[in-house]
This record gives sequence, structure tokens and C-alpha cells, in this order.
Amino acid sequence: MLSAVGDRSVKDSFDLSGRVAIITGGAGLLGRRHAASVAELGASFVLLDVDQDRTEAAARQIGERFGVKGLGLACDIARQDAVAASAARILDAMGRVDILINNAANNPKVEDGNLDKPWSRLENFPLDVWHVDIAVGLTGAMLCAQAFGTVMARAGRGVILNIGSDLAVIGPDQRIYRKDGVREDQQPVKPVTYSVVKAGLVGLTRYLATYWADCGVRANALLPGGVEAGQDPAFIAKLTNLIPMGRMAKPDEYGAAVAFLVSDASSYMTGATLSIDGGRTAW
Repeated sequence: MLSAVGDRSVKDSFDLSGRVAIITGGAGLLGRRHAASVAELGASFVLLDVDQDRTEAAARQIGERFGVKGLGLACDIARQDAVAASAARILDAMGRVDILINNAANNPKVEDGNLDKPWSRLENFPLDVWHVDIAVGLTGAMLCAQAFGTVMARAGRGVILNIGSDLAVIGPDQRIYRKDGVREDQQPVKPVTYSVVKAGLVGLTRYLATYWADCGVRANALLPGGVEAGQDPAFIAKLTNLIPMGRMAKPDEYGAAVAFLVSDASSYMTGATLSIDGGRTAW
């Protein structure tokens, strides 16, 4: 079992020295940030993503910055055999697994011309996009939890962190995606798969937390709000009107929360969701 914080200082409870963290979607905007958060606290880490060169480069950069061992592996987490192969390589290279951050998500796009109707609307939503989104965002999280969580359960300690969204607990306000001059039945919307995947991750979190509670493995979910990353100013303005703090998150505003959730600082927390959304779900 993971020991309680006990008489240790708050600072010491955040120490991740000697631990190994796996981050899926690790070469993406937030994946790299999550890796930096654990690396800064002393953890070695493995980035899993689909592009080998990009993933290796990100791991090398983060590892050199914080003076820890970093590994980047190409892995299609929607394939059970690929996850199993990555797990074997990671155990061979690192010797252990202590932390899994399920961060990977598909970013569905259908090029103009592929459909004669707006693809994101539920009435027209392509079944192949549904399957891919669910496979990466939800099935991939389960397969990684299955592979790496089992390793942690056998060792008697570990942490799983699922990266959800504020849209795991509220419905998307489709008004912020509207475009002037476009017919009602042609308006773009947030795809159905986003809400389904993120809500599913909350359910997976609760399942894992209770399933492995007696094996010392904790599972929690972080529900971030939208991160500002060069979106259209009109969209940003509409979204921030829904947020009490009046702005989107900055990319570096989730790092401390990730550090808390994967370290012994949160040792009595499992099966929980932590919303950090500028107050959006409070309205």
C-alpha cells in the first residue's frame, strides 16, 4: 500500500524521485506540460504518442531540461498489442511503473469536401469518426490502465490520473461555435464524441479507484477548462463569457494540480474529480 503522508513535510510529499511516470498523448501541448510537471519533481518519464520522431524529441528536451531520464515511444494506444509491447519495453528500460497519466485524445477533423453536410452535427456525425475518437480517448485509456495499472497493483502502489474536461460534467454550449450567416441546420457544433469520451473517463476513474483500492493504486480525474492556444478571437470572447474568471486557462496553469494528483500529496484521494475551469461549472 502507498504510505500516508504522516509526519513528512508538505514539500516532501510532492517528491517523485525514483518514480516512473507514463504520459499518453505525451508529445501534445498538455502532454508535454504534464511530463514537465513530474520531471521537475524528480520522476523519470515515458511519453507515448503516435509520431516517433516528435515523441522522442519532446522526451529528450524535457529530460535534458530537468536532468531526469526520459523516453519517447511511438504507440497506438487503441491497439492492445501495441500497448502490451510498449509496456514490455518500458519495464525493460525503466524497471518499474508508478504513475499513468491518460492524456491522449483524438482531434476529429473531416476535410471540407469529404461530406456534403456539416460533419460535426449529430445528425450527420460519421460513424468512422465515432469509432476512432472512442478508440483513442476511452478504449486507449482502459487499455493503458489495464496494462500499467496491473503492474502497479502487483507492486502494491501507483497512481492513475485521467485527463477529462469540464465537458465531462456539463453539456457543451453550442452557441459559442455558431457562425453568422449560416443556416441553423448547417451550424458547426462540438462533436458528440468529446462529451462521451470525457464523461466516460470519469466513470473509468471511479471504477479503477474501487477496483484496485486494496492494491494501493489510486485513480483520480482532472477536469480542465479550455486552454488558450491561438483560437479565433471571436470564439475566445464567446467562451470567456461563460467563465466567471473571464478568461481561458494558460497552458502552464495545470502543472501544479497534476503534481498534486500523482504525488503523495494526494495520498488520501481516490475516485475523485478535480475541476479547474475558471469557475465555468459553478455557473
